[in-house]
Amino acid sequence: MAADSQRSLLEHRLVIVTGKGGTGKTTVSATLALAAARAGLRVLVAEMGPDEQIPRLLDPRAPQAGYAGCSLLPGLRAIRIDPFEALAEYLTLQLGVRAVVDAVVRNKAFRQLMTAAPGWRELITLGKIWHLAQLDTGDPPRHEFDLIVVDAPATGHGVAFLDVPRVVVSAVRAGPLHAHAERVEQLLEDPDQTLVLPVALAEELPAREIAELTDRVRDEMGISIDRVIVNAVVGAPFPAEISDLDEALARLDGDLELGALPSPRVLARCARYLRSRHELNRHFAAEIQHTTGLPIVELPRLAEGIQSPDQISSLASALLADPVFLE
Repeated sequence: MAADSQRSLLEHRLVIVTGKGGTGKTTVSATLALAAARAGLRVLVAEMGPDEQIPRLLDPRAPQAGYAGCSLLPGLRAIRIDPFEALAEYLTLQLGVRAVVDAVVRNKAFRQLMTAAPGWRELITLGKIWHLAQLDTGDPPRHEFDLIVVDAPATGHGVAFLDVPRVVVSAVRAGPLHAHAERVEQLLEDPDQTLVLPVALAEELPAREIAELTDRVRDEMGISIDRVIVNAVVGAPFPAEISDLDEALARLDGDLELGALPSPRVLARCARYLRSRHELNRHFAAEIQHTTGLPIVELPRLAEGIQSPDQISSLASALLADPVFLE
């Protein structure tokens, strides 16, 4: 059953993709960016981690994007937001002396001090995203990017990442830092602009963590979440006309000769395994829907993983499908 009143992912200005490590959130980020660019939008996809993955997922010949960013495809640009680079850019805007700022930010003792300081990396990174969302171009001016896709940190760090502006606004009552954090908070809490897109696997631990994430982000922080992406779902193992293939194989004489094929007994065990994996996935997909109260979008499991941009492309239509409530 399709959910009512669901906006397309392409109708938002900012989509922040998060989830437990290993659930495929980077693949989902790359897929959404590619789908949006192919739909004619001007797209920026931003990574947070120390290692870039998205440029090579979309184009094996792509250069490293870095903080300056690079164009991957028509309408699609990638960037990796380094917090020290973002801090240098912000301080330069405030102080106007880039040479002095660079000398301070590159200082080893300063970096060690800042590395130990909590919260600033998340706030300055979100500030950079806010700045990118405000960029205008053309005459008359319009936003430089129609959609910004953020490959956010994994679940635990992702929650802290999103919560920092709210904490700063509460703790710092006035001044530039308060104003900066408040602008970022307003962007995150605007459901017309921002959507958090959780990614989970249909397995026990990811299902539990995604429920905790949605509770924190949606109910405590007031940031919009309207669906969950359930990735790598194992499809029905047998065609509809022989949906009981495992049972049929089990009824055969176990010693029956099948030429080059294994015995019916071995085939029945393999078929039962395939069915059990599918049914387990269905169970946890339903559990994710139940515990979050949200419709889901299922992406199929690719047997060989992501080996080429063609496989990213193959997921695009499934990702943009209407979210559904399982029967």
